[in-house]
Amino acid sequence: MTTKDRFGTGSMSRSQLPRRTALRRLSVAALLAAGSWPGALGVRAKDGGKSFKFIAVNDLHHDAPGCDPYFEGMISQMKRQVGIEFILVLGDLTDKGTRTSLGAIRDHLKGLGIPFYVQIGNHDYLTPNDRKPYEEVFPNQLNYVFRFGGWQFVGIDTTQGQEFSKTKVQPATLTWMDHQLPQLDKRLPTLLFTHFPLGPTAPMAPLNAEDVLTRFLGHNLKGVYSGHHHGFTLQVVRGVDVLTNRCCSRLRANHDGVKEKGYWVVTAGETGLVREFVEYRGV
Repeated sequence: MTTKDRFGTGSMSRSQLPRRTALRRLSVAALLAAGSWPGALGVRAKDGGKSFKFIAVNDLHHDAPGCDPYFEGMISQMKRQVGIEFILVLGDLTDKGTRTSLGAIRDHLKGLGIPFYVQIGNHDYLTPNDRKPYEEVFPNQLNYVFRFGGWQFVGIDTTQGQEFSKTKVQPATLTWMDHQLPQLDKRLPTLLFTHFPLGPTAPMAPLNAEDVLTRFLGHNLKGVYSGHHHGFTLQVVRGVDVLTNRCCSRLRANHDGVKEKGYWVVTAGETGLVREFVEYRGV
């Protein structure tokens, strides 16, 4: 049976503090050494380990009605993918954070006919510190958790307003993780999705990305999927893929000069996460 739910904020028991403190003393540099992620288990889920597919796409940058045919084509192509259960959108849904563009992307995503889970990007702010339109169009999609098929998916807000580099994940997110992560089932395979990349040497990673990753030590982390850098980067941290992808935007180019735009179709199963890049052929 497939389960889906969300979790609210909770408290952390004192008995969990010593282990968490000790684990955080491990640096990402140490984690890059051979071995598996601390807390890693098999991925067989409680429902028998049935595999499922989802899409992960990043950096859409909707800006004006002229973008709509592009995204209509994107949705049409995605609908032809067989067996997709839901979609993750990894930030920068819009280019200027306007309510009009946010609403347009929401409506395009509704056209898929499947659940969609989004994350805020720096371009989804209307002004340097105003993200009210995003929160109204996509309520309760900043720091949150959902379950599907025996997996846990954790989305966290990694933005610092409209800043795009040399940023930090803000205290509100770190506090949320300190309250929420101890309540998760550490045995379940878990995927973390963000806008800013979290790889140790990823372009434009937050200055405290290491502090975010170490909070997941002891959890059965299987992947970290992010956007912001429009290009494929992959760093394997103790067997966990920490990566970014090319954008899927009419307006913006890839930072690495690669011309292809697209998204991943990801299969979550007994072998973990298997991804396939699908090029968007356009309208």
